[in-house]
Amino acid sequence: MISPADLLKDLTEAHGIPGYETPVRAVVRKYFEPLGKLSQDKIGSLICEKAGSAPAPRVMLAGHMDEIGFMVKYITDEGFLKFLPLGGWFDQVLLGQRVVIKTRKGDVVGVIGSKPPHLLSAEERKKVVEKKDMYIDIGATSKAEVEEAGVRQGDPVIPRADFVALANGKSWLSKAFDDRVGVAVMISVLEQLQSQTHPNTVYGAATVMEEVGLRGATTSVRAINPDVAIILESDIAGDVPGIKPEETAVKLGKGPTVLIYDARMIPNLKLRDLVMDVAKEKGIPMQVSYVEGGATDGGVIHLHDTGVPTVVIGVAARHIHSHSAILHHDDYQYAVDLVLALVQRLDAAQVANLTI
Repeated sequence: MISPADLLKDLTEAHGIPGYETPVRAVVRKYFEPLGKLSQDKIGSLICEKAGSAPAPRVMLAGHMDEIGFMVKYITDEGFLKFLPLGGWFDQVLLGQRVVIKTRKGDVVGVIGSKPPHLLSAEERKKVVEKKDMYIDIGATSKAEVEEAGVRQGDPVIPRADFVALANGKSWLSKAFDDRVGVAVMISVLEQLQSQTHPNTVYGAATVMEEVGLRGATTSVRAINPDVAIILESDIAGDVPGIKPEETAVKLGKGPTVLIYDARMIPNLKLRDLVMDVAKEKGIPMQVSYVEGGATDGGVIHLHDTGVPTVVIGVAARHIHSHSAILHHDDYQYAVDLVLALVQRLDAAQVANLTI
């Protein structure tokens, strides 16, 4: 069984922004292949079916494999690349960051730049530079040089960042924890189910294009037609300067989270309570979270057909939606333990009771 650090390194260092998930899907497929029967929907979400002691209930575990990135939209005559975001980017985290443009000739490295501060007026320096005023510089001096390098409009642009184990031995720094951590938890759970019984059939879905509108979840839930769903996500750690407890009290290293609210879903209340009860029974620390300004794949999965009881379990991360986020080993391992225990509880009677 692969270590969490090695698994997360493999997943997070893979490239795969919305609509361009081919490289990361190949990595996920490598891990899924020994764990169950594989299928793929027609927009690229990858599904691993692990049969248990009964064909139903059908339990869906969903985590999106896409990461936020950019697309080349225009090449200037001077050889600079104008870009558009794929997913939500905060302008202040972009300048000076390295990126990789994936071209038909191979990867091209660049850096995000803007008008030099030395040439800004005092008033201009006080303002946040907006994405529309930024560019990607690959060191070219003309449009012809850019084209010779293989860069074209529509090419995907990925944050250039590696996976690093941090000084305390339990925290990790990397890009794409949103939501490669959810995919990793799913893989770890499916690995453990190889040697454990479960009264259902589990479908692990590594979805595409979550960051641009929950698109892979929309198609993969139709392919699976689940009776119950557990969304595996990164969550937002609030233990950094400037955050009030009422904004979020979630902390790194204090256990996985259960979402009581996000912008597109209120969880099934009985399933939410089951998550909390199982965590207490198993001695797993649990945090309560609410996300007022975002949503997860659960937003479309819980509305499938006549409705699917759905809940979100998260692993807290600092600095998500940037080139480098931080998460904690203990939160990851507790999330795996919790999801495994839940899967083993979700028999036909338990799932039927969720909607009575």
